[in-house]
Amino acid sequence: MRLIQHMGTIAEYPQAGSASGAGESCALGGPAGRPRLIKIAVVGASGVGKTALVVRFLTKRFIGDYERNAGNLYSRQIEIDGEMLAIQVQDTPGVQIHGHSLDCNEQLNRCIRWADAVVIVFSITDYKSYELLSRVHQHIRQLHPGNRVPVAVIANKADLLHIKEVEPQHGLQLASMLGCTFYEVSVSENYKEVFSAFHSLCKDACKQQSVSTPEKRRTSLIPRPKSPNMQDLKRRFKQALSAKVRTVTSV
Repeated sequence: MRLIQHMGTIAEYPQAGSASGAGESCALGGPAGRPRLIKIAVVGASGVGKTALVVRFLTKRFIGDYERNAGNLYSRQIEIDGEMLAIQVQDTPGVQIHGHSLDCNEQLNRCIRWADAVVIVFSITDYKSYELLSRVHQHIRQLHPGNRVPVAVIANKADLLHIKEVEPQHGLQLASMLGCTFYEVSVSENYKEVFSAFHSLCKDACKQQSVSTPEKRRTSLIPRPKSPNMQDLKRRFKQALSAKVRTVTSV
């Protein structure tokens, strides 16, 4: 089954008693009453389940087989703490290492710069995907200086314990060291875990927007200084006018 690139919005309301009741709401809404836009980029190595994760969040369904990831953009609407948000999720091709550096093309860089929040996915069955975490995180911070974009680390395929190559505590320790939130999920078996991860990330992005927007407003209210040249012209005009008046008076 294939999903079209731009999906229709699917309303999602957290169930009563869910983890959404943290008591902190997003204070800012979109212009003219439209939902606030939250943009999320999902990155990681190939084969870790990025597309399955995105589709699970969007549709609640798990689809095991996908064609090669071409970097699709998906959208939906969800309600968080009483506010309706328009969520855009950018799926990205797998990140690879060439030599000692990441192979990040300009398309991936644009996706990361575009995002309000980023999800880094690795698989507990693939140690190499875990080794990419630090480098991918460093690359994200280079594209978003100031450490303002929320980043979540998601360990996928938690149900495949019999072939795991990464211990859960290792992912948690590394995420904590990088300053990221950490979630261990099984995309194939548990939708609630997936929704909880995206729900928390959306709240973090929402808070960051609320913090940064007043700064932009204050900056826009700073009056532009008057041109010194224009002030000088006014002064000269007044001097010339005064001199003319004195001349007429003396005559």
